Amino acid sequence: MLRPSAARLSHFLPSLALLIAGLAAAYVKDLNVFFTSLFNVLPTLVLLLGGAYCGVYKRQRELFLMITVYTAYFLLDTQTDYYRDNGKVRDDAAVVFHLCCLLLPVMFALYAAWEERTHLFQDLVARLAVFVAVGGVALGLEQSFPEGLLAWLADIRWPSLHGEWMSLIQLSYATFLIAFAVLITQYIRKPRPLHAAQLVGLLGLFWALPKTFILPFTLNIMCSQVMLMIASAVAHEAYQMAFRDELTGLPGRRALNERMQRLGRNYVLAMSDVDHFKKFNDTHGHDVGDQVLRLVASKLSKITNGGGRAYRYGGEEFAIVFAGKTLEECLPHLEVIRETIANYAIHLRNPDSRPQDDQQGRQRRAGSQASTVSVTVSVGVAERQPEHRNPEEVLKAADQALYAAKSAGRNCVVAHGQSNKRGAVRMAAAG
Repeated sequence: MLRPSAARLSHFLPSLALLIAGLAAAYVKDLNVFFTSLFNVLPTLVLLLGGAYCGVYKRQRELFLMITVYTAYFLLDTQTDYYRDNGKVRDDAAVVFHLCCLLLPVMFALYAAWEERTHLFQDLVARLAVFVAVGGVALGLEQSFPEGLLAWLADIRWPSLHGEWMSLIQLSYATFLIAFAVLITQYIRKPRPLHAAQLVGLLGLFWALPKTFILPFTLNIMCSQVMLMIASAVAHEAYQMAFRDELTGLPGRRALNERMQRLGRNYVLAMSDVDHFKKFNDTHGHDVGDQVLRLVASKLSKITNGGGRAYRYGGEEFAIVFAGKTLEECLPHLEVIRETIANYAIHLRNPDSRPQDDQQGRQRRAGSQASTVSVTVSVGVAERQPEHRNPEEVLKAADQALYAAKSAGRNCVVAHGQSNKRGAVRMAAAG
């Protein structure tokens, strides 16, 4: 389970951009024939493309989210088409509209919080059964008791909470409120781009429903945008899995390879390695080893202050890219990072007694008498020279400098082609 501190504004940005674009398009009054035709087919097109994408990657939760949104769109679009063609609403328009406003947030929140299980086929059948059951009951009630159902839906149960601004039935606001609470809780517990997209998508639906019969094509546009949010969130997470290291949060080796293809003529590459990591891992266990890797990664990520970018290369090795920098500009920043890591004391603790936040962690480190360990890193760095034909050769030179740093006693920074080292030799100690 991820901590709330893993929440990122970047999780929301793509969905917010789509939401703003949908709001802007919905308020455009005069549309030419091309956009009118596009908006008529856009929801179906998005469902087919996004649904196929989710199906290929076995993302059944996202698939049923799209189906839920599209079903509500289809039912309401039938009503709005009749209204535009005849200048009046159908006899069943009110009960259909109220049912959609009531059930859409319920089904959206249910599928959003319903994570995939191991048995994909059973999971698919279960989701489909819920969808058919809810839809069947709603359709049966609407066909058998339309007037009684409409009266029950439109009843004002809490007069003190009713306001003139309310354009939906009271029950709908209650279900939306519950849905928002579920999705907010889900994101706080597990911050992910998908969970952020679900939250923003529900906000878009909440805005669009009251405008169904007021603004033309509002329903088409916003439902399409919500389905696009879900599909783009799946793509965002797929990119993160492919290009970002899950343990450390740093970009991974694939991201490094891609970045190296876009470097200019002047750059510096560095390779860093945790000293005696295997021995440390065998002595203290893999959990502490993972803690060490996360610590080193967090310190290396501060290299952005010096114009660099850190990457998880593999195992206990990290690569650092300085674009448009010289060796002399980079060495001081690498030395600061090396010294920071060497001076940081890691307090060994029981995983069940983790601090709740950074402040509690600092207090424990200040007053704890528990055993501590420290780690060091060796760094090899190389600047691009005229004889280097590609970045891979520069990285190889940095790797050779790293071996030189290891041979020089570790816990130091060594530049390729230079015999001197930077940093005092300091072995990892255990307390």
